[in-house]
This record gives sequence, C-alpha cells and structure tokens, in this order.
Amino acid sequence: MNYLAVLGFLHLSLTDALDILLVAFLIYFAFRWIKDTAAMNIFLAILLLLVFRLLVEALNMKMVSSLLGTVIDVGVIALIIIFQPEIRHFLIRLGNRTRFFAIKDKQLGDADINEIVDACTQMSARKTGALIVIPHKVGIQSVIDTGDTLDALISSRLLMNLFFKNSPLHDGAVVIAKGRVTAARCTLPITSRTDIPASFGMRHRAAVGISEECDAEVIVVSEETGGISYIREGVITPIESKNDLINLLMNVRHASGE
Repeated sequence: MNYLAVLGFLHLSLTDALDILLVAFLIYFAFRWIKDTAAMNIFLAILLLLVFRLLVEALNMKMVSSLLGTVIDVGVIALIIIFQPEIRHFLIRLGNRTRFFAIKDKQLGDADINEIVDACTQMSARKTGALIVIPHKVGIQSVIDTGDTLDALISSRLLMNLFFKNSPLHDGAVVIAKGRVTAARCTLPITSRTDIPASFGMRHRAAVGISEECDAEVIVVSEETGGISYIREGVITPIESKNDLINLLMNVRHASGE
C-alpha cells in the first residue's frame, strides 16, 4: 500500500520513506563526524558523485551509469585508505560507548586528586610544562608501552620532579592509572583536527588526540603561558582556579560511578 500516494507523483511506501530517512541520517552523521577535517572535501565530492549516479540511472543512461558504478565499486578500497584515521576514531568511540564488560578501575581518592591539582598549580606558577593522562574504563596499554614504566604513589612532589625540565623523563606524558603513577615519557597520538587555536601547542594537540581515542581525562600545563587546560572527549576547558580543576576531576569520578 502506498501511504504517500496522496502526493500524486510521489509513489512512496512507508518503507521507502524510512529508507530515505535512514540514508539522510547516515549522511548527516558522516558530515558531523568529519566536519573541519581534511576529509570533508573528499566526502562532498563522493556525495556529488553518488547524486550524479542516481540522476543518470533515473534518466536510463546505461553507459554512464555503468562507468560510475565501476568507479565507485573500485573506489571503496581507496576510501577505506583515505578515511583510515576517521574510521579508526569512529570505531574506537563506538567501542568505548558500548563496553558492557569494562573492568572497573581503582578510583582516585580525594587525596590523590588534591596531589595532582597541587602539582599542576605549582607547575603553572613556575611555567613548567606538563601533560598528565588519567584513563578510566578504557585501557591505554599501547600508550604506556611507549614510555618508562613506573609504579609509584601519587604525590605532587613526584609529578613536579618528573616534569622538571632537566629531568630525563620530562618530555612526554605521565599516565596515572589504577590509583598509581603508572608511566612517564609516554608518546600520545596527535589529533588531526584543524579547529584547534594556534595558541595551543603540541601538548594540547596530543591531549586532544588521546582524549578522542579513549575515556581519559587529560591535564595540560602550558610551558609558555603557565595556563592549565582540562581535556576530555576532545573538548578543551581552560582552568581559571584550583577549585575548577578539583571539581572537574571529582565530577567525572562520580558520574562514572568510580
């Protein structure tokens, strides 16, 4: 039965309408996902190519339609290669949001949070650059493996010594996991986003990069300005006061049930 036959020339069934809505949703979702990335222009070109193919098929232009079909079929492999970073980020985020058997991590206590915030505040005053990653349910063992493994209690003095500019471990990120300082001098993935202000350096780009791939909280202390930033899920939040950072760290802990 054609539920939309009342529209005259549009002979669409309810299934057709749902099909159109689903395709529109997928296009919108893809547009949002790659917005402000280098893949945006490629996506628009592919979209125009698909629209053109539908048009020539509707006009029964068999040769052009066959040629476009061949190009699109062969191009699937090329698209997977071109969109590899975006596909990878999508699958990681999808997996993060559908983890039914995530292992509950040991929580950070109030004293641990105060030690972290204390260290960041003092490093900010001295303009000592710092990059601290605090993962939760999603493990980042591949990141930990790039650095030097530690197993130490969380203390402000330790964190300040690790990031002291003459320390051999100051270059890179410190990972705090399972209530311990787990590793130092770790290498983080750099985000490919182009909308990050130029005033933010490589530490911020690395912080955004790791926050896009897991559920970690990241704290950055700028070596140039001494400013403190809190990053989670790709969002950079400037920290105005010590209490702001304490509240953010505690809110995430409470929200995740840790």
